[in-house]
Amino acid sequence: MSQHAGPMALTQLAEDEQMFRDTVRRFALERIAPIVHAMDESQQMDPSLIKKLFQLGLMGIEIPEQYGGAGGTFFNAILAVEEISAVDPSVGVMVDVQNTLCINALVRWATEDQKKKYLIRLATDTIGSYALSEASSGSDAFALQTRAVQRGDDFILNGQKLWITNAKEAGVYIVFATLDPAAGYKGITAFLVEKDTPGFTLGKKENKLGIRASSTCALNFNDCVIPASQVLGEPGKGYKIAIETLNEGRIGIGAQMIGVARGAWEYAVKYARERKQFGKSISEFQAIQFQLAQMATEIEAARLLVYNTARMKDAGMNFLKEAAMTKLYTSQVAERVTSLAVEIYGGAGFTKDYPVEKYFRDAKIGKIYEGTSNMQLGTIAKIVLGS
Repeated sequence: MSQHAGPMALTQLAEDEQMFRDTVRRFALERIAPIVHAMDESQQMDPSLIKKLFQLGLMGIEIPEQYGGAGGTFFNAILAVEEISAVDPSVGVMVDVQNTLCINALVRWATEDQKKKYLIRLATDTIGSYALSEASSGSDAFALQTRAVQRGDDFILNGQKLWITNAKEAGVYIVFATLDPAAGYKGITAFLVEKDTPGFTLGKKENKLGIRASSTCALNFNDCVIPASQVLGEPGKGYKIAIETLNEGRIGIGAQMIGVARGAWEYAVKYARERKQFGKSISEFQAIQFQLAQMATEIEAARLLVYNTARMKDAGMNFLKEAAMTKLYTSQVAERVTSLAVEIYGGAGFTKDYPVEKYFRDAKIGKIYEGTSNMQLGTIAKIVLGS
């Protein structure tokens, strides 16, 4: 009987993927881990760390080699986000937004001139930021109040964006504004805005519960003049760009969440083996064993969702339902696993002397940004019910 190679297991990595993952894991443990606590306390990303991320090629994973990038796959980006987030989700989300939102949008929608101008910079030394949310447009993502008015060959932007990730460190922003309010979502347009553009200023930096080293700021636009050459895609296509990019971004958040969960789980296992009560390590008690087993099972199930959806994206398949399921489930798992990790540590887990309280704080954002859990459930329901 003839033998033939069947499909790989979802979690089985090709040789190049395994080498890439191992390189990122080693970097995260050696370079990021020693400064996690200091960055969380100061609410600042270490500038030298950002430089190292660029040097390692982690800020331009999918950028084609002709623009100075690594020419990698979306799945590579997902592996990087997972491995970094297992050590520090604040750094993980910086890498995630850069790769799955900003770079993805430019690779798909930018003109050749825009690609030459921005992809080379994003691969080398410039951080990107994705500016959609506003005070009145959170889950109602396209109730945008930021306005763009065309004057000759320019567009004039006025308004404010809120809760924008990477805002402080970024050099270029993808900004969504309404060009024609009467056209509804069909009037939304995406613009490429440079940090030093007159009329553009950074606003309040949020003091957050978790991922504190990741900057989250308001963006202010006051008669900000943007040349027509800085329109991403074309006028009125901002809705399509945002929707399709966020679908990919949700897989990145899924990778961040399995990283968070795995990091907390690994610390919980280590502590359970070391902590002695009643004359033996607490890992010998069935109650603790069952908790750790349940956590490991949920992490593995979450990873299968993330990896499958990422591979679907790379294969050019439709992954809208799977991306929503990925975002929904991984955020639930991260919240449950990190909470149990704190409990396994007991009173020590409630202090900042041990790492699990940070994972617990960091996990909460997974149910909120890039589409709340209720929004994911709505998307899933529409698809599975055929409406």
